[in-house]
Amino acid sequence: MSDACPACGADGLEPIYEVERVPVHSCRLVATRDEALSFPTGALRLALCPACGFVTNTAYDPALQDYSVSYEETQAFSPHFRRFLRELGERWFERYDLRGKRVVEIGSGKGEFLLLLHELGIREGIGIDPSYVPGRVEERPGLRFVRELYAERHLDLRPDAVVSRHTLEHIGPVGDFMRLVRSGLRGDEPVLFELPDVLRVLREGAFWDLYYEHVSYFSPGSLTRLFRATGFEPLVLELDYDDQYILLEARPGDGGTTLPVEEAPTVVAEAVADFRRVNEPSAAAWRERVASAERPVIWGAGSKGVAFLTTVGPGVALAVDVNPHKQDKFLAGSGVEVVAPERLRDEQPDLVVAMNPVYLDEIGSALSALGVDAQLEAV
Repeated sequence: MSDACPACGADGLEPIYEVERVPVHSCRLVATRDEALSFPTGALRLALCPACGFVTNTAYDPALQDYSVSYEETQAFSPHFRRFLRELGERWFERYDLRGKRVVEIGSGKGEFLLLLHELGIREGIGIDPSYVPGRVEERPGLRFVRELYAERHLDLRPDAVVSRHTLEHIGPVGDFMRLVRSGLRGDEPVLFELPDVLRVLREGAFWDLYYEHVSYFSPGSLTRLFRATGFEPLVLELDYDDQYILLEARPGDGGTTLPVEEAPTVVAEAVADFRRVNEPSAAAWRERVASAERPVIWGAGSKGVAFLTTVGPGVALAVDVNPHKQDKFLAGSGVEVVAPERLRDEQPDLVVAMNPVYLDEIGSALSALGVDAQLEAV
């Protein structure tokens, strides 16, 4: 990758964080421990653009990834997440009057959100995602999925609204991508995006939220600046899901006024300084905490779990996940087995590390119902 920022085009990317060997996929669960231990790796070399506040992995190579093979990203087996998903769907549906409209979702995953919008009353939903698995959501007239990456050939879909959740962070040339999205719009169609907030990651030293699949990291301000630079007028900018996610709603247009929570690029640079100060102590503390436990497990066999184990190293015996499609598989890199919560009745761990604090109540209730008396802590 060149020294030019993929978001704003400015030169002068500044290195901020480096890990030489990380799994190139963190949502690709594999069938055997040997396959997991030999899973392909790539380098994580994050750099900051001082001009716009965007963070990117300059060592990223898209040729190392394939989202069409055994990719399991969905969080929709969590009741807490499903409540959030419904509230978001209802909010966007009502705010942008989507009843009877055609909605294209870029990066539609297994289709849960698009199905929700169809249940609420959109006329047609078209999901574009190579990781879609037929049959995972109800098949119904007016709902279809294309197992491809979004590309120029999809510009003639003529949507009334575009939705994209947790997809832009997987794309390297983000400026080119958003210009492509803009070129497929003919009027003032709403464009509704959701993705992680890098400011929280940096300020908390959350090394478990840095992984190869995410080549692009946005703050609220850097995301808004990207949208303005590529032909959009941002309308609503907010944080949600315990302030972990950025929600940006926009439409084709020029500029617009500064929005609440839209920070200056210097704020991201200050957060980078925070990360450098707290990251290593945080990683060292977690290594010590895991080593001091007799039977530690993690709860959450997704990207956070893979990144956590990549940094913390050996010592965790199992990874728990409520998604049945992940169970009896193994995490890339560490080779840790993924099990159903019920397995903990036999294992009786003394430490359960939740990979996301937003699920603490849900996990605590599950542990109590299983009769597991373990210390529950969150990253």
